Amino acid sequence: MASEGTLTCVEILLAIFLPPLGVFLKYECKVEFWICLLLTFLMFLPGMIYAIWVITK
Repeated sequence: MASEGTLTCVEILLAIFLPPLGVFLKYECKVEFWICLLLTFLMFLPGMIYAIWVITK
């Protein structure tokens, strides 16, 4: 079984390349996912920054 640190590392890597997917794996379809999806559609960089911030908080 993977440790919590390994899962966080994978989620951060996903947040860099596909920000909504990284947030979805942690929060599913909650408000954090929809905010990240909207930010990613508007511009990729804000979505990526938000995803990393949400995953690490």
